[in-house]
Amino acid sequence: MTLLVDTTVLVGVLRGHEPTVARFRGMVDPPLASAITIEEILRGRRSHERSATDALLQWLIVADVGEREARRAAAWRSDYAARGITLSQADALIAACAHERGAMLATANVKDFPMEELRVERWP
Repeated sequence: MTLLVDTTVLVGVLRGHEPTVARFRGMVDPPLASAITIEEILRGRRSHERSATDALLQWLIVADVGEREARRAAAWRSDYAARGITLSQADALIAACAHERGAMLATANVKDFPMEELRVERWP
């Protein structure tokens, strides 16, 4: 099954969170990462993480955000807002990238992705 990793997973790898690093190290094929996640990682990286970040990002397959993802994210945000639940734009777009590709979303923050039709896997 295709796997799309969110920002929390990549931060865990870059910060040396051993359970996350171990799972990531065991991967044979590079996972997907949304272009939104790439932006979040680059924006938040520490100066001493530059080369490790660059190497990590070169290994990933970038899932671009297009009209399908934008429409899916907008529908989720609208539906959940009607129920009194606020979804962040970034999380909805990351989730839409996974959903539109039939991928499992790996995250440390499962609560940020309550969409019933989305397959989510908690990574430590």
